[in-house]
Amino acid sequence: MATHPRAPEPIAPGAAITLASSTFAFTICFAVWMLFAVLGIPLKQELGLSDTEFGLLAATPVLSGSLIRVPLGIWTDRYGGRIVFFVLMLATVIPIWLISYAHTLWQLLVLGLFVGLAGGSFSVGTPYVARWFPRSRQGLAMGIFGAGNSGAALTKFVAPAMILAAGTWTVVPRVYSVAMLVTALLFWVFSRSNPAHLVKSSVGWREQLAVMRDPRVWRYSQYYSVVFGGYVGLSLWMTKYYIGEYGFDIKTAAFLAACFSLPGGVLRAIGGWISDRYGAHRTTWWVMWVSWVGFFLLSYPQTDFIVQTTSGPQGFRIALTPTVFTFLLFVVGIAFAIGKASVFKFISNDFTHNIGAVSGVVGLAGGLGGFVLPVLFGMLADLTGVRSSCFMLMYGTVCVSLVWMHYSQRAERQRKAQAVGLTQAA
Repeated sequence: MATHPRAPEPIAPGAAITLASSTFAFTICFAVWMLFAVLGIPLKQELGLSDTEFGLLAATPVLSGSLIRVPLGIWTDRYGGRIVFFVLMLATVIPIWLISYAHTLWQLLVLGLFVGLAGGSFSVGTPYVARWFPRSRQGLAMGIFGAGNSGAALTKFVAPAMILAAGTWTVVPRVYSVAMLVTALLFWVFSRSNPAHLVKSSVGWREQLAVMRDPRVWRYSQYYSVVFGGYVGLSLWMTKYYIGEYGFDIKTAAFLAACFSLPGGVLRAIGGWISDRYGAHRTTWWVMWVSWVGFFLLSYPQTDFIVQTTSGPQGFRIALTPTVFTFLLFVVGIAFAIGKASVFKFISNDFTHNIGAVSGVVGLAGGLGGFVLPVLFGMLADLTGVRSSCFMLMYGTVCVSLVWMHYSQRAERQRKAQAVGLTQAA
């Protein structure tokens, strides 16, 4: 009997415009979330901050944007992504504007906590977008939405140009505040709602958070803390790294740092397609291996040494040129983009009815990684004086993921083999 290919599942009316408006809104939110990655450079000089203090300033918005992800995911399940997304963006407009009037570290940290709420938009948009699409296309849809991570690169292109043109950093938060307000209004006009996507009101918070007892949630959280937390942490840190390591000015440093941020955001959509086609586990496995090799090479510090040869002492130097360094960072950015999508493909496969709560938990873990890493990068730089110590830390986190993936997959194969054996025995 001839077999016929299965017809593609239909896409609901309004899905495409909702995806487009949500992706645009998330891009602007992410650009705001990464604001201190560039703004922190002149502020570090103006306030005389140490590397640790710079890391804390850059990462503070990431903290609040991470902590709010779980309740935002649950509210999205219960009240709908459109209203939650809209209110969230409006809540950040005034704090962004007030940054231009802050001139002490504590003021910037407090405002950074409020501005950071924009980063929680990921836990709103992910379940909001996913429910508009059939399961076979959710990986691609979430990948397209997640491409809004490219807002990190947008900030690296736009903010330095505004600082140089205006001669002051204070113009940047004012422009970003207006941009956020306009984005919120455009999102409300073009996005759509579907009451069928809401979780029944009888389902309480305790029931929705019960998924946290599932060990898969913690495993996916660890993976995401590497691919997303690492992406955020390095996006915040790389502009400063280029300035310190290679002596570039802020515009050139931000442009080269965007070679990591841009593919790490835009190519997430391709990661969703790859995950749909080849599976979440296989895709994530290769992402971790590519990252492992990349961080191993990036970790080696610039080194000068002398070797005693038969013809006398000879000096040697081992160092990554800016070109080689940027290429390796570009490769890692691609891997992280694909990995961010593949982790959420795990979630859409395993937690169809709790995708909002689970994506909130996993997003929280990734965001906390993005908060902790820049602080640790600064502490390691202050303690060791070795700038590449940030990549040494990332190398270690990838090793943990590879070991955990190996043993979890082996345990899964054993469970399947036992299930098959019991079925045959019966």
